[in-house]
Parts: sequence; structure tokens; C-alpha cells
Amino acid sequence: MKNEKLTIALLGLGEAGSHFANDLVKLGIKVVGFDPNPIRKLDELIEIKKSNAEAVIGADVIFSANLSSVSIQIAEELVSSLNPHQFFCEMNTSGPEKKQKIAEVLKPSGVKFIDLAIMAPVPPKGMFTPLLASGEYATEFLDKIKNLNLDLKVLENSLIGDAATRKLLRSIVYKGIAAVVCEAMEAGEAFGMEAYIRGQISSLIGGNDELIDRFVEGSKTHAIRRMYEMEAVIEMLEAKGIEPIVTRGTRNNLEKLSNH
Repeated sequence: MKNEKLTIALLGLGEAGSHFANDLVKLGIKVVGFDPNPIRKLDELIEIKKSNAEAVIGADVIFSANLSSVSIQIAEELVSSLNPHQFFCEMNTSGPEKKQKIAEVLKPSGVKFIDLAIMAPVPPKGMFTPLLASGEYATEFLDKIKNLNLDLKVLENSLIGDAATRKLLRSIVYKGIAAVVCEAMEAGEAFGMEAYIRGQISSLIGGNDELIDRFVEGSKTHAIRRMYEMEAVIEMLEAKGIEPIVTRGTRNNLEKLSNH
């Protein structure tokens, strides 16, 4: 099997990273990884290294699925350990400017940098979650991992940050709708009119009652991660001179849910 010769490093083995790592092992990939506090269940075939720098040595592809807050620091740790034969996929949820900063930090290594955006919740599809890639090496990266048959789309003639921008613009819509649904359901329950408010919401989303529950439960389960995602959206909008009134409300709603 051709995939056996490919080595992929996963930096950050949280919800997304652990799913990716476990799925890649099942595809016959050699997987190495690092996380300062690994708490997720991992396949025994995954080689856990002692540092980010150790994990990337010998890897053909690096998936960095860390928090945005530590992404630049991690890039600074790695710059002397990477080489021009490797693909570095920055998957953190941040705005285009931060993706560009990370690429600039790693530039002296010559590594092929990919802005790789995760375009949907990772469970239940794991490594087959829709991905969007941008940057000079995006097409070359797609060719490198084509045997994996991932759900990966490439933005042709794109720049670092283009994929991140599309992800965050999408988040304004999806997370904003989820916030409205959550608040409406809370109000409906408080007034003893849950069935009525469900009907009102359902009339706007094509009668899909299950989707209402998914909006509510997903917002509660992933509140902290999505709150940081909306903060990245706020930062991106403010940089364009846009006052993110509704997006700030979405962010605040997620913070409230995270405290429940």
C-alpha cells in the first residue's frame, strides 16, 4: 500500500488532532504526535514524541492542530527543525493575518506552508471532515496526499490566509444562526412555549427539527472552542473596519454557555 511510506506528524492531540491521528493510522499511515497534555484515547500505533520539534523530524507532512493562542510560539520552536521537503499544514482557527505571521516565522526553514482550514465539526467524520487549503503549495500538497482520498478542496492561485478567511466568514453565518437558535429555545422554555418556538425556528430551516437540537447541543459541547473562533472573526472584521455587533453577541452567548 503506497500510504505506508508516508509519515505524518500531528501537533496537538485534542478533539480534532486525536481524531485525525487515529483515522490516519487506520489508513496505513505512520503517525507520530505530540501534545503537552494528551487526554484523548489514541491508537497504540501512534508514536508519541517528547516535543513538537522531535515530532516533526522525518515527517513528510505536519498537521498543526493546536490552539491559535500558542500557534506562533510553536512555529518559533519548530523553525530550526523543519526542512524544504516537508509540508506544514497550519490548522488552527485564526484569522488570515495570524496565518501569515506563522508562515513568516517558518519561512527560514523553507518548509512548504499550507493554510489548511477545517470547514465543519470534526466528529463524526474525523480525517474526512471537509478541508480547504490555500497558499503557494496547496496544489502540490493535494498531490502528495491524494491516495488518502480526503475531502480536501484547494483554492487555486491563492495566498496564505485565503482559506482561513473563508472559514471565518462561514462561521459568522453558522455560529450566528446557532446563537439565535440557542437564545430562542432558552426563551421558549422560560415562557413555557417550547413547542411554539420550535415551530417558528423550524419554519425557517426547512422543517428540520433535529437540526435545532444539533445547534443547541453543539453550541454547548464546543462552546469554548467556538468562542475563540468567534474572537478570531471579531479580530478579522475589526481589521477591515467592520463593527462586529452580531458576531460579538455570538461570542458572548458561547461564553455564557461555557459557564453552564
